[in-house]
Amino acid sequence: MSENIKFVQGNEACVEGALYAGLNFFAGYPITPSTEIAEQLSRRLPESGGKYIQMEDEIASMCAIIGASLTGHKVMTATSGPGFSLKQEAIGYACMTEIPCVIVDVQRGGPSTGNPTHVSQGDINQARWGTHGDHAIIALTASNHQDVFSITVDAFNFAETYRSPVILLFDEAIGHMREKLEIPEYGELPIVDRLRTSLGKDVDYHPYLPREDGRLPMSDFGAHHRYNVTGLFHDMWGFPSNNPKTVKQLLRHLVDKIDNNVQALTRYKEHYLEDAEYILISYGSSARSAIHLAARRRARGEKIGVLELQTIWPFPAALVREKCTWAKAILVVEMNMGQIMTQVKAAVETPELVFLANRFDGELITPDDIKRILRVIQGRGV
Repeated sequence: MSENIKFVQGNEACVEGALYAGLNFFAGYPITPSTEIAEQLSRRLPESGGKYIQMEDEIASMCAIIGASLTGHKVMTATSGPGFSLKQEAIGYACMTEIPCVIVDVQRGGPSTGNPTHVSQGDINQARWGTHGDHAIIALTASNHQDVFSITVDAFNFAETYRSPVILLFDEAIGHMREKLEIPEYGELPIVDRLRTSLGKDVDYHPYLPREDGRLPMSDFGAHHRYNVTGLFHDMWGFPSNNPKTVKQLLRHLVDKIDNNVQALTRYKEHYLEDAEYILISYGSSARSAIHLAARRRARGEKIGVLELQTIWPFPAALVREKCTWAKAILVVEMNMGQIMTQVKAAVETPELVFLANRFDGELITPDDIKRILRVIQGRGV
């Protein structure tokens, strides 16, 4: 077997994607069901000259990757629900200070300690609204290991392009199942490197002044340029400011650099959508069941299709609206109490045709679970 073909867990596929993208610093704290990411990187990173450190807790882990990113490294941490909650304040700091970093959240049951070893997709809204204040965020997911690899590469590319934290929202089923992964040759997938300022050390450097293309060149902290980094509202030099004009411009920039690029950030897959009358919208491991059901029912002549979302935030409302224009009914398949369904209802022109097929009991939603809900909808004449 080729060395580029592996039989791995989803957590291992994430590790492979991160290393492919150039990860060279990881700080984390073990927590089920993400621990394999830390375990793998504790061995793999030192082998390639990178740095791995196990911190005393999840808060320290997030702060460590922020510091390492400021000094020029590509960084990542990994956690699950309770640890993700602890990281939120520092994620907000990374949003405000525009620090590229990747945070993996392998979701499990919650709230609180919840169900550590069972599947859930309950952190969708936390990824978007977990930190306080007006901000935007990028959150991505995948339903199979090949896509886990490529979406992890995308996460690092987006972090560097938009100088932003990027969240990878996998789930326990994806993290722990095993399947084939084919690792591309280097150069097959694009890699975005850190954009460093070309200004000399004697030139005034503005760390928060975007270029015409919107990107902000960085200077490695502790190198040529001295500049301020603060979680307070700040001016283009990084110094705190409560000037209303400065505050407004900064917040507009933080939100617009992501929300104005929804199309560039959107990743998705279509399955049997060409003539679909009933559209299932799903993501992560739930999408596997939705795709299986659609294939099985199509063999019996039913026109069912699946829109698989890989970009969760910013929510691709225009895409959802376009793909669902002619649907008789839209069924959102997820393992929570309807967190993405709320977004779908807000996006489409016929929210009364949006229904929910879900589980939130720690068990993987099955094709039969979806079929039962679909039959009820069809029985109503929808």
